[in-house]
Amino acid sequence: MADKKQKVRNIGIPNVEPPDKVCDDPLCPFHGSLPVRGRIMEGKVTSTKMHKAITFQTDYLGLVKKYSRYERRRSKKHAHLPDCIEVEVGDSVKVVECRPISKTVSCVVVAAWKPEVEEE
Repeated sequence: MADKKQKVRNIGIPNVEPPDKVCDDPLCPFHGSLPVRGRIMEGKVTSTKMHKAITFQTDYLGLVKKYSRYERRRSKKHAHLPDCIEVEVGDSVKVVECRPISKTVSCVVVAAWKPEVEEE
C-alpha cells in the first residue's frame, strides 16, 4: 500500500504557512474546502472550552473626540479551530474571516504561536 499524501491548499494569505499536522476537518482552510476572505485579525486566546472553537481577544485604540485622545479597548470574538492547529489559553493567533459557520462563529484560525516572554 502506498501512503496517500494529503493535498494542502494555498489559502492566499502572505506569511502564513500550512501546519505540519494533517487533519480531515471539512472546515479547515488548508485541508478542507472552507474559503477565506475579508479581514485578517491577530489576537490572544482567552478560552478553548468550546468544541472545535476558541474565544480570542483583540485590543485596539478608540478615539475620544471630546479630548482628542485615544483609549484602549478590547473585543472578544469566536473562531473555528481546525484539528491540525493546537492552541492553549494565552497563545497568540492569526484569524481570518470566512463564511458563517454557526450563529457566532464566522472566523477560522490559520496560525498560532507562543507569545515571547521578555526577560529582565
